[in-house]
Amino acid sequence: MRIAYVCQSYPPMVSGAAIAVQRLAHGMAERGHAVLVLAASDRGRPYAETRDGLRLVRLRSFPNPLRVGQRFALLPGSAILSELGSFRPDVLHSHDPLGIGLAGIMTARALGIPAVLTIHQLPWFVSSYLPNLPGLRRAVEAGLWAYARWVARQCDRLVTPSRTIAEIVAAHGAGSPEAITNGVDLNVFSPQPSSPHEAAALRRKYDLDPARPIIMYAGRIDADKQVERVVEAAARVLRRTSAQLLIVGDGRRREAVIRLSEALGIRAHARFPGYVSAPEELSGLYRLASVFVTASEVEIQSSVVMEAMAAGLPVVAVRASSMPEFIAEGVSGYLVERRDADTLAERLAQLLQEPARARAMGEAGRAIAERHSLDASFDAHQALYPSLSQRVAVE
Repeated sequence: MRIAYVCQSYPPMVSGAAIAVQRLAHGMAERGHAVLVLAASDRGRPYAETRDGLRLVRLRSFPNPLRVGQRFALLPGSAILSELGSFRPDVLHSHDPLGIGLAGIMTARALGIPAVLTIHQLPWFVSSYLPNLPGLRRAVEAGLWAYARWVARQCDRLVTPSRTIAEIVAAHGAGSPEAITNGVDLNVFSPQPSSPHEAAALRRKYDLDPARPIIMYAGRIDADKQVERVVEAAARVLRRTSAQLLIVGDGRRREAVIRLSEALGIRAHARFPGYVSAPEELSGLYRLASVFVTASEVEIQSSVVMEAMAAGLPVVAVRASSMPEFIAEGVSGYLVERRDADTLAERLAQLLQEPARARAMGEAGRAIAERHSLDASFDAHQALYPSLSQRVAVE
């Protein structure tokens, strides 16, 4: 088949959606499909490259003032029309309902190409960035759901990475998505170290104390991820244990989170190395940690939670969005209620104090992650695409 993927962000720009699209595009190319990726340029200027059966076209872009390291394409319709007209895909798969993603969907409609949209965000993920003024967030979410219902009608199929999000979308009348996991690379993210010296090398590189267990967070450090709550909970644990905190990632709130660690008196035992670009190195940090924690309430699937579980790490998360679907309470980790920093700290301390329980939970998490392999994701997408092109041909 000939498959076109459209997404605003694509590596080296970093987001969960960008990484999911990159893996899917390369996976389909490796399976013999002709693949085109249209994305915002990471350099500003447009350019294109072809490698390993995949053609990547970067469209002229501008800095995104709301996200560190992100750019967006402005009015990309003519460029997308030219590329799709030349490539003539059997199906277009958009991973963004706005901007470049919407332009791709509407162009596909004009050319008679079936279009599928994977949903990576919900309206309240966007509203979390807004001021908490009376009625503002509710009004914005209502408008965004109305927009979502319109976008759904422009698509031949919708996909979400989890059943939970599919049910939420359907309940709001925005279509009936099919749940297809984003997948996790089980070979890279594994409990098995890459070398006998991996742990010692990583401790030296990231200035981690070998005598202290590690509480780890990885991901964006932006308002919607609520990393401040992770630091607040970890501070309570660090005051009564010998643990240390590792916050991997970057974002607009990174400096504020560092300042918070100073105000809470834990800066000496907290490390903020920024974004770790090498998957093998990130996997090694998961293996080095004792527990993974996130306070985010806006996860569609959470690539970092899946990676942590694949690496054999127990997870403490918030009982919100899709997390109860992927974390088995008391089996692979713990779920706490929203904004409950006390219980979040208690669960972290419990896993640090009961290493045998933590190891058992890590093994259970690995078993869950194995149901979300990249091959499972590729197989599901490979089955989806022909059904779309055949249906359009019949119609």
